[in-house]
Amino acid sequence: MIVGLPREVKDNEYRVGLVPAGVKALTSAGHRVLVETKAGDGSGITDQEYVTAGAEIVSLAEEVWSLAEMVVKVKEPIASEYGYLREGLILFTYLHLAPARELTRALLDGGVIGIAYETITNDQGHLPLLTPMSEVAGRMSIQVGATYLERINGGRGVLMGGVPGVAPGRVTIIGGGVVGINAAKIAVGFGASVIIIDRDLERLRYLDDIFGSRIRTLASNPYTIAESVAASDLVVGAVLVPGAAAPKLVTREMLRDMPRGSVIVDVAVDQGGCIETTKPTTHSQPTYYVENVLHYGVTNMPGAVPRTSTFALTNATMPLALKLAKYGAVEAIKKDRHLKRGVNTYKGKVVYEAVASDQGLDYTPIDNLI
Repeated sequence: MIVGLPREVKDNEYRVGLVPAGVKALTSAGHRVLVETKAGDGSGITDQEYVTAGAEIVSLAEEVWSLAEMVVKVKEPIASEYGYLREGLILFTYLHLAPARELTRALLDGGVIGIAYETITNDQGHLPLLTPMSEVAGRMSIQVGATYLERINGGRGVLMGGVPGVAPGRVTIIGGGVVGINAAKIAVGFGASVIIIDRDLERLRYLDDIFGSRIRTLASNPYTIAESVAASDLVVGAVLVPGAAAPKLVTREMLRDMPRGSVIVDVAVDQGGCIETTKPTTHSQPTYYVENVLHYGVTNMPGAVPRTSTFALTNATMPLALKLAKYGAVEAIKKDRHLKRGVNTYKGKVVYEAVASDQGLDYTPIDNLI
């Protein structure tokens, strides 16, 4: 198979879809790998490293997309890349289609086999290709939140850990999954006062066992959320419904009770956000205010730490990229039920039910098509 690795073009996205070790594994298995020049620069990977691993360097993105049978990326295509989408192309990347109507239409019109990292499962029902970036984003959410709480960055001037005689910052994390637990680790390390809210009582018991008295756990309901948000300096949105739009758990009205200059970091922004006032932002223009609350809604947070993120991500994606290259999309999907869960679009059809439901589109089970 010819595998293409284009340079990411999303705003300030420095990750890359394959590292040299992955290229070596593919070329050793007899596949051809085309790498757009400087694709790895942002992650500290040179063209020469890819060449040493067996890749061919090409100068134009168009050449990578047009020749490749499978394109491996990190982030979903943006409008400038829609023209590259074509019938039968395997696109292996994060897609986050539920709130992305234009991208979904482009994939359907192009007839692309869109396989989304974030909906692939494992035997435990977890999302192994989403997990590494959720770990990064969860940890970053506190780092980012602490930065924007500084008065010079637009916040209310709160030091997360406080000092002797002065109370620490108050952090509410909505969602106790991978993002939430990683956010809590960093917030606790900073010395903040931390609340985690989740609807799953067993998950809250687990978090209580791990963190003990260093956090408080609360069952999720509108009253609890409103009360906690109102008393917070930093709110982290960490809610995930796999493949579907995130529920809006924090309303605009709740924000009116938050302290002026408090901060919201909505990590769920890729799926539409779990804060009513969330909108996607970029690393170039990361923040905005609603009701005097500073919002951070960058959709590719891990792109700010690309060296860590690229290697963490490709550790998870490479086994499946190798399987797709070896067998082709149809046979790989038939052989691996977890990979099958990653298929969101297939030759003009939406084959992931949550995406179809959220966008009011027809749903076709993938088994009806292969």
